[in-house]
Amino acid sequence: MTASIDLVIEPRARDLGDFEVRRVLPYAKRREVGPFVFFDHIGPVVFPAGKGVNVRPHPHIGLATVTYLFEGAILHRDSLGTELSIEPGAVNWMVAGSGITHSERTSDEDLARDVPMEGIQAWIGLPLADEETAPSFAHHTAADLPMFDRNGVQYRLIAGNAFEQETPVRVFSPMFYLHGEAPAGAAIDLPDNHQERAIYVVSGALVVDGDVHDSGKMIVFNADATLDITATADTRFMQLGGAPLDGKRTIWWNFVSSDPDRMEAAKARWKSGGFETVPGDAEEFIPLPED
Repeated sequence: MTASIDLVIEPRARDLGDFEVRRVLPYAKRREVGPFVFFDHIGPVVFPAGKGVNVRPHPHIGLATVTYLFEGAILHRDSLGTELSIEPGAVNWMVAGSGITHSERTSDEDLARDVPMEGIQAWIGLPLADEETAPSFAHHTAADLPMFDRNGVQYRLIAGNAFEQETPVRVFSPMFYLHGEAPAGAAIDLPDNHQERAIYVVSGALVVDGDVHDSGKMIVFNADATLDITATADTRFMQLGGAPLDGKRTIWWNFVSSDPDRMEAAKARWKSGGFETVPGDAEEFIPLPED
């Protein structure tokens, strides 16, 4: 390991029925990077006609979710009455706070044909003062988000602030989340105004301090790292991080909380049917796991 790198995380495959994801966070040796407590790489996959994403209604507390797509679309519905497609380059920012129910499906239109899918699903832990905030949902189109060039690398800022850019996405703590596209040979830097920083290689490869890191790797940097990062091929990557959360968080199923009692209350609430249902998708739900 070089002096710049704290840890390189290898993803683990997780079967979600009709498709697999590569789970990066949480990881045994690194539960969080800044406020990011969960990070899944979806695909790449091509769903044949009749197949797709089919995540039944389920609850969340204590977090904000963002699914960012490179290809494909997912129909999001939630207990606030939202019904909106997630599409490449756009942001659907769902704040669970005190509790929300949502589903993620492939639309009937897309089920009628073969559809490619690839993207990242991330969860952002909320600060202690905001864990019980009222749930909310915000949509920002790709055109709403800052796009800029650095050393020939094209960036889109998804959330937070970086490189003197800021998004309209309402965040709850200092953070950054970037999508980058680098041509072979390009030098890559990271924002220097955030305490914790990482890069996830979606496709292609990066050389960091002379070592090659290919697709599927998350490289977590030391706070005082002097960075020497170069793309060795056309490379798609995500940059993420920010200030660490203000205290320990527990993740159990779809719940994130600092308070064990609140976690147990959320379990009991879902099991008893106490969460709001999802308009237009109220016939099914994912049962509370038994273990």
